[in-house]
Amino acid sequence: CSGLPYSLNQAGLPLGLLLLVLVAFITDYSIILLIKGGNLSGTNSYQSLVRSTFGLTGYLILSLLQFLYPFIAMISYNIITGDTLAKVFLRIPGVGPGNMLAERHFVIAVSTILFTLPLSLFRNVSKLGKVSLLSMVLTLFILVIVLIRAATLGPKIPPTESAWVFARWNAIQAVGVMSFAFICHHNSFMIYASMKEPSLSNWSRVTHFSVGSALIISALFAAAGYATFTGYTQGDIFENYCRNDDLATFGRFCFCVSIITTFPLECLVTREVVSNVFFNGTLNNYSHVAVTLLLVGTCTALSLAYDCLGIVLVLNGVISATPLIFIIPSACYLKLSTERWFAGENRIPCLLLIAGVFVMITGFVMAVMFPQDCSHGAEMFYCSLNVSFAPAIHVFN
Repeated sequence: CSGLPYSLNQAGLPLGLLLLVLVAFITDYSIILLIKGGNLSGTNSYQSLVRSTFGLTGYLILSLLQFLYPFIAMISYNIITGDTLAKVFLRIPGVGPGNMLAERHFVIAVSTILFTLPLSLFRNVSKLGKVSLLSMVLTLFILVIVLIRAATLGPKIPPTESAWVFARWNAIQAVGVMSFAFICHHNSFMIYASMKEPSLSNWSRVTHFSVGSALIISALFAAAGYATFTGYTQGDIFENYCRNDDLATFGRFCFCVSIITTFPLECLVTREVVSNVFFNGTLNNYSHVAVTLLLVGTCTALSLAYDCLGIVLVLNGVISATPLIFIIPSACYLKLSTERWFAGENRIPCLLLIAGVFVMITGFVMAVMFPQDCSHGAEMFYCSLNVSFAPAIHVFN
C-alpha cells in the first residue's frame, strides 16, 4: 500500500490511476477465472489446477513464483520496518541520529528476534486470526493521515516539473508495483471453499465487492500521497514525511504494527511451498524450525544488505505478481477450454496472457537497465523550510 503513490510517480498521475483501475479489473477477472478453471478441471487449489493442466513442470514453476512473491514481500516488510520504526524512535526524547534505536540495521535485527521470528514459528496461524481486522483498521487510520497531510502539507511543497503530466515512460514498472499490491490469488480456493453456498455467481459478487473496495482505498491513498509530494515520492511514502511530524509518526507506527503482524502470514506461505516441494507436505518439529530459521534469516540478511524499497516492489511485481495474476490463470483456462483461442470467452484470457508476458519481460528489463533513484533515509529538503504541522495535529487534540 505504501508503494502505490510511487507507482503514480512512475506512470504519471492520470495514466497511473487508469492503470490502477485496469489492474484491479484484471485481478477481479483472473480470480474468477481461477475458480472457473478449478470447476473445469475438478481441482480445489491453485497448485492442483496448474498440475492438472501443465503437469509437474507447471507445478514447479508455480511453486517457484508462489515462493518468490511472499519471500520478496518479507524482504520489503523488513526494509519498511527498519526505515519507519527508526524514524518513530527518533521522536523519543534523548534519541538522536547517532543512537542505536535510529539505526535501521539494529531495528530490523531486534524486530526480527523479538517479533517476526517468534510469530513465524507458529505452525497454525489461527492465533493471528484477528490480524486481518487489525490491518484493515490500521489501513483506514493511515489513509486518513495521508489525506490530512495532502491537504495541510501538500500546498507547502513546490511540485516538481511536469508533476501533472499525463504519462511517463516507465509506466510498465508501475504496473508491477500495482500488481504487487492487488495479488491475492493464492487464497482464492480456500475462501471459495469456506463459503456457505460456493457457486460461481456468489464468488463473483464477493470478488467484485472485495476488489472494488480495495481499489477505492488504493486510489485514494495513491492519489493523495502523490499529490502531496509529486516527483519527490519515494518507494515508501513514509520516507517522504518529516521526522518532526507527529501525525506522520503515528501513521508510521500504525504501518509498522500492520507490517510486523503480516510478516508471519507471508512466511507461512513460503514455508508451505518448501514443505510441499521438498518434504512431501509434512515438516516434523526440527524441520519446521530449521526451515523457518533459514527463511527468516535469509530474508533478514537481504533486507540488511539492501535498503531501496522501490526496486524491490517493482521486481516482485514483474517477476512474481504479474505471472500469478495475468499469465497463469489465463493459460490454465485456455488449456482447459474447448473453444479456439481468440474465440468466444477465450478472447479476454488471450489478451491477458499476451499483456502479462509483455509486462513481465519489459518491466524486468527496464527495472534492471533503468533503476530509479532512491534517497533512502534522507530528510527531504522541504523539512528544513520551517513547515508547521501544528494545525493538523490540533484536530486530534
